[in-house]
Amino acid sequence: MVGLKEELLKSIWHAFTALDLDRSGKVLSHNLCTVLNVPHDPVALEEHFRDDDEGPVSNQGYMPYLNKFILEKVQGNFDKVEFNRMCWTLCAKKNLSKSPLMISDEDAFKVWVIFNFLSEDKYPLIIVPEEIEYLLKKLTEAMGAGWQQEQFDHYKIALNTSREGLSAWELIDLIGSGQFSKGMDRQTVSMAINEVFNELILDVLKQGYMLKKGHKRKNWTERWFVLKPNIISYYVSEDLKDKKGDIILDGNCCVEALPDKDGKKCLFLIKCLDKSFEISASDKKKKQEWIQAIQTTVNLLRAGSSPPHKEARQKRKELRQKLLAEQEELERQMKELQTANENKQKELETVRKQLEAAAARAAEEEKKRLQTQVELQDRFSLELEREKMVRQKMEEQVAQKSSELEQYLQRVRELEEMYKQLQEALEDEKQARQDEETVRKLQARLLEEESAKRAELEKWHLQQQQTIQMTEAEKQELENQRMIKERALQVAMQQLEQLELERKEALEQYEEVKKKLETAANNTKSWKDKVAHHEGLIRLIEPGSKNPHLITNWGPAAFTEAELEQRQKSWKGKKATSE
Repeated sequence: MVGLKEELLKSIWHAFTALDLDRSGKVLSHNLCTVLNVPHDPVALEEHFRDDDEGPVSNQGYMPYLNKFILEKVQGNFDKVEFNRMCWTLCAKKNLSKSPLMISDEDAFKVWVIFNFLSEDKYPLIIVPEEIEYLLKKLTEAMGAGWQQEQFDHYKIALNTSREGLSAWELIDLIGSGQFSKGMDRQTVSMAINEVFNELILDVLKQGYMLKKGHKRKNWTERWFVLKPNIISYYVSEDLKDKKGDIILDGNCCVEALPDKDGKKCLFLIKCLDKSFEISASDKKKKQEWIQAIQTTVNLLRAGSSPPHKEARQKRKELRQKLLAEQEELERQMKELQTANENKQKELETVRKQLEAAAARAAEEEKKRLQTQVELQDRFSLELEREKMVRQKMEEQVAQKSSELEQYLQRVRELEEMYKQLQEALEDEKQARQDEETVRKLQARLLEEESAKRAELEKWHLQQQQTIQMTEAEKQELENQRMIKERALQVAMQQLEQLELERKEALEQYEEVKKKLETAANNTKSWKDKVAHHEGLIRLIEPGSKNPHLITNWGPAAFTEAELEQRQKSWKGKKATSE
């Protein structure tokens, strides 16, 4: 009953959408009750179509009424062709094309009914390209023409680009235009439509003239036989107006071929539970076709299966649904892959941005490092220039002091003879020697501090060398020049430091000797008049010694030879450690 209800709804939908429900709903409901043999319910009809806001039309629509009061009461004892013709009458005038077609209105009606059978179970109703191809193939086969697959493929491509399928009226226009029946006359097309209509709608599996043997008179009479899924009806002629009887088929029936007898050929027998029927076909081919068709029908009844065309339609529908499900699953998978791809692209974009940011930071750090290196190089060059200027000044001062020192030494040599007679100043000289020893220790401490400062300077120099070694290969030549200048600077610094120390020592010794000489001058007043004309020289004179004198960087006779060797070894060791 569910399948029957779906078939009825398709025809009713066409009629319902073509009418103005407020004015013609009662007419449609009344006609449906009439053709479907459903008892009329005037009270329910008036209640449904009453003209106020509380009526079922306003808040429930027409379908609840149709299901409850009409379709649920349908028993199946009605004429399907008459039902379809009533619905066709209500919708054809509004929707049928006004352009001339090569098919009649009756043929258009049959195409419309076939459309309702083959259309999809969703609204608005359409027939998909696969079902259009199936119908056109059936029509072409019925017309005895060849199927033009390439032509239909082009039409299918054009159709798929614009819509999912055709409506009933577009299908009528397609068949009526003769696009797929070129070279065929109207009668041939009409016969093909009628044959397909009989098969798909009226469930006519086979039909044709054959001879039937009577049960009482045993005579042979020509009849028009019509095979349906559960019955074989036979008529006087093919107009189906004078029906002579039925052969009821079920799973217990069988069909078998008979040998020729009584001058009749191509005989076969249909056995039923209560009666058997002898039939003669026109030729062997027709005989075999009828035997096979009847046997197939009996087999379907035994298996409880639907007619072949309905079974085929159901399989095509299931196949389409399966393909649609597979396509939807494929689209879902494609969307998932696309989403995963987009996420991957976003991740890659994030990684790319991170790499770009890291590269930018690295470039910025490299830029800062190069800038720092350039600044250090500029600072080093500036300090190098400054050191050169200081060295030049110091060299000039050293040359000047050396000249003065030579003069002082010359004066000291002149005064040494004069002070040999100052024996009473020996005690003072011893005291001066003790003081000198104290000064020497102070000088040693200063020398150690100077060595520490020198080690710090060399450490800074090593750090500077490590920084410079990180520069690029094109800086190698500048590095070599810097090393040469550095070594020259070290030598100059060493010489400058030695000269500076010697100058400081000479000045300190000068001050000490001056004090001693002033003291000695007070004690040796007897010699004051003799040395008064040597103005200013007494400041550098110091008492002599019986031992040989040594002139060193720290002043005359400041250290012994052993002390000098010890200090020289200590200095060389510190220098090797710093290097």
